[in-house]
Amino acid sequence: MGSSQDYKFQGWMGLDKKASEGHMKWQQYEPKTWDEGDVDVKITDCGICGSCIHTLRSGWGQTLYPCVVGHEIIGTAVKVGSKVENGIKVGDRVGIGAQSSSCGKCEDCINGRENHCPNIVGTYDSKYPDGSKSYGGYADYWRGPSHFVLKIPEAIPSHEAAPMMCGGITVYSPLKKNGAGPGKKIGIVGIGGLGHFGLLYAKALGADEVVAISRKSEKKADAMKMGATRFIATDEDKDWATHNSRSLDLIVSTVSSPKMPLVEYLQLLRTNGQFIQVGAPEDSIPPFNAFALIAKGCKIGGSAIGAPHEIKEMLDLTAEKGVKPWIEKRPLKDANQAVVDMADGKARYRYVLVNESHTKL
Repeated sequence: MGSSQDYKFQGWMGLDKKASEGHMKWQQYEPKTWDEGDVDVKITDCGICGSCIHTLRSGWGQTLYPCVVGHEIIGTAVKVGSKVENGIKVGDRVGIGAQSSSCGKCEDCINGRENHCPNIVGTYDSKYPDGSKSYGGYADYWRGPSHFVLKIPEAIPSHEAAPMMCGGITVYSPLKKNGAGPGKKIGIVGIGGLGHFGLLYAKALGADEVVAISRKSEKKADAMKMGATRFIATDEDKDWATHNSRSLDLIVSTVSSPKMPLVEYLQLLRTNGQFIQVGAPEDSIPPFNAFALIAKGCKIGGSAIGAPHEIKEMLDLTAEKGVKPWIEKRPLKDANQAVVDMADGKARYRYVLVNESHTKL
């Protein structure tokens, strides 16, 4: 099905740890071996995720160099297999997130929790069961299993949909699963790429209160525009934990610092409150006393991206509620500088690489 292949797979290749410092090289590569359940996608937009930086510099473990990062991919289906899923046809506008394969047979896969499959294949820096490598979206084309390729609602522009495919779902999933909505008071720690999505989706889900938590108040005005009803600047009030004690039902932490004040965050929880960590430090999280959980019956948990059905649900809510992420477009040809700027914390609040050979900036 689809067109005969008359295109090349080429993209920004990370060859070693220096790639994260702006030293990726544009090169051709061999995509995964074609399967009739696959889709080839002509990439128009790809978000820059914090995971890209960690992977380029081997921050979470040794990277399988050479690699092409990028797992917030939007583009057009140009080739589909005879066993394609999700009703995808050539010409459809589609998106791919951080996961591109799972075993499809385990308890998690059968029950719609593919993102927790023990044999998960990441959209980049992983290997498929046949041994071929996965390559991401800082590129012209992408190939992968159609089960993890989703149609994008017409109401969402491609450059806005891109960062939702990982950044958006990473916070939407724990918010939805843990009851964010009317009657609930939600805290979002860290007002960066992930955190700004946390504020947007907590508001879209109808939470009574949405509290932005950051070290300083320089992002307060932005946070309030994103949907925050209150702002806590932890560096500017030495008694912030006492002043805001027992005020939140759910906290989603997006920060990746091993120095985060975890014990103080737990003070903010109400009885039976939950603290969900989605930021992934390259080190360990700080220690805490068990009584911080026991005294109020609180829980600490984690959350990893989201299953395909959750991403679809998020996209539908985004279209319905008119959720608008704060993004900056960057040309794909300038990916090296964009990666450096992302690592330096300059994004407000997410960079999206636009492939100018396939679409307009």
